[in-house]
Amino acid sequence: MVVERANNEVVIRLPSYMNFETMQRMIDLISLKEANARSVATQEDIDLLAKEVKKGWWDKNGSRYLK
Repeated sequence: MVVERANNEVVIRLPSYMNFETMQRMIDLISLKEANARSVATQEDIDLLAKEVKKGWWDKNGSRYLK
């Protein structure tokens, strides 16, 4: 593995024999960290969003669990 800085970027070179799924999980994690670093959301905003998502899921799927 080679890590280097070039202009305004960090370049990571990985050997081709690495497991693709593992590389994709690392890329996903880095993408999440990048998005999080630029976020201006408060914990209250995040909690509200989580509550809305859970409610939407329950409205859509709750009948499968309640008989």
